[in-house]
Amino acid sequence: MSEITMSLICTVILKTIKSMNKYRILVVDDEEDLCEILQFNLETEGFQVDVAYSAEEALKKDLTVYSILLLDIMMGEISGFKMARIVRENPLLAHIPFIFLTAKDTENDKLTGFTIGADDYISKPFSIREVVARVKALIRRSNINKNPEEATKDLVYLGLTMQLTNKKVLLHGEEVAFTKKEFEILKLFLENKNRVFTRDEMLTRVWSDEVIVLDRTIDVNITRLRKKIGDYGKNIVTRLGYGYCFEE
Repeated sequence: MSEITMSLICTVILKTIKSMNKYRILVVDDEEDLCEILQFNLETEGFQVDVAYSAEEALKKDLTVYSILLLDIMMGEISGFKMARIVRENPLLAHIPFIFLTAKDTENDKLTGFTIGADDYISKPFSIREVVARVKALIRRSNINKNPEEATKDLVYLGLTMQLTNKKVLLHGEEVAFTKKEFEILKLFLENKNRVFTRDEMLTRVWSDEVIVLDRTIDVNITRLRKKIGDYGKNIVTRLGYGYCFEE
């Protein structure tokens, strides 16, 4: 292998590590050994990783500094589900994506997780390599199609405003807490008003192929979205047999 080729490879590796270092992850699980294993492997991949052994401990941290949360569900007095709801109801935190890592793997458990706003759901026991791959996939999805010029624009429909730069939704000037998926769905609608999106199109645009999305996941997110945007909820209409659209 030539020195030039080796130099190029080293440059790519260093750029990748530098890129990953921008992302800070919080692992919340009452299994200390598992936390240490996840921390070691994610840090090996170049991420910054902190751990908390309970939701109570995690909620005492400044969660605004984290790019992704990895949450166990069965923990102490505050479960992972409850912590996720607390995060989603806080306008300062609602945009943070999270992944559930849990032994609760029934269909109802997964539906509950995605209903709360989870970006992914990984059942225990799992492969550490799979977790790392899912985290990287989530980062790719979060950054996909970002255009610096478009990101500075607001999307406005009457009294409904989406601030794309700081990921906020304002309803008549008042901020409303949105999950990442709700934000992406509303953005899709406001950028394409009066266009009908099929379920498959919405899955492709908002969810990735790596995530198993249950049949009702889109319906649940649409229902929550309608409630959050008040009177404008009626603008999100269902075209039976086709999909959803935002009508002016």
